[in-house]
Amino acid sequence: MKLASARGPADGSLMVVARDLGSMVSAVDIAPSLQSALDHWEAVAPLLRARYERLNAGGATGAEAFLPERLTAPLPRAWQWLDASAFVSHGELMQKAFNLPPLATDRPLMYQGMSHEFLGPTDDVPFSSEQDDIDFEGEFGVITGPLRMGASVPEALESVRLAVQINDWSLRAVAPIEMKTGFGWIQAKPACSMAPLAVTLDELGAAWAAARVQARLDVRRDGTLFGSVAATEMAFGFDELLAHAARTRRLCAGTILGSGTVSSRSYRETGSCCIAERRAIEMIDAGSPRTGFLKFGEVVRMEARIEGHDAPPFGTIEQRVVSAAGETT
Repeated sequence: MKLASARGPADGSLMVVARDLGSMVSAVDIAPSLQSALDHWEAVAPLLRARYERLNAGGATGAEAFLPERLTAPLPRAWQWLDASAFVSHGELMQKAFNLPPLATDRPLMYQGMSHEFLGPTDDVPFSSEQDDIDFEGEFGVITGPLRMGASVPEALESVRLAVQINDWSLRAVAPIEMKTGFGWIQAKPACSMAPLAVTLDELGAAWAAARVQARLDVRRDGTLFGSVAATEMAFGFDELLAHAARTRRLCAGTILGSGTVSSRSYRETGSCCIAERRAIEMIDAGSPRTGFLKFGEVVRMEARIEGHDAPPFGTIEQRVVSAAGETT
């Protein structure tokens, strides 16, 4: 099934969306928000699935047209946001471009980021300055139920409730400064954005395999295709990543875990899902980067595609980069 959150309350109002993205219907009588549904998943999931099937059959009372602009992120705020860097080709390119040695670790790379705000799929995205080198990072993620400390990999897989599509915005001029401190990112990692739909794993069909979302991610910058990359080269599955995260902590229902930037060793054919990777390729090939970072007014569009599916499984992210000057809370 496909779930979404309508704008309004801080945690959004739970909606069920038709498989073809033609219609949607409120589910607040079942659970007021997606977070509430995750907290009571065993009880509410069958009720949500029954409504989903009625909506697909055209029999859901109160159904309305699917309008992405009415939706915020599936989880507008979350208890926890963890992001990995699970595509080896991305890390290899970055290390090579900056003449750094290969990362000598067999452990997953992961950090904990800002979770109290996720931007909706059509929201303008405010930034303080173009001089911070604004970049997008297209990736996939999962949302979990509760997971105990020390959980096994199979247990971690069982905790996955939903899959999502994420744009992990990054400020590339700030990141190296913070990395040198030995502490985590704060200024370099502002709020992420999410595509409008969180989907159960069965909706992905064969594109959910080996605990990975193996869809293709199309990224456009101001209407021009920037990358069309199949997410088939994750070094770790989400089950392994979750088990890694849970080694010394419990994960609560509503934890979001990202894959890191989707990347491919066939980058010359597929393109990239972030500007920094393309710049790294240019540095390797020509000695210096040519592609600039984002400027205010540019539009970034991200859409996953699965062969045999007419509609994008997570809907579409399409957002304009804007100045935060004069923004009010």
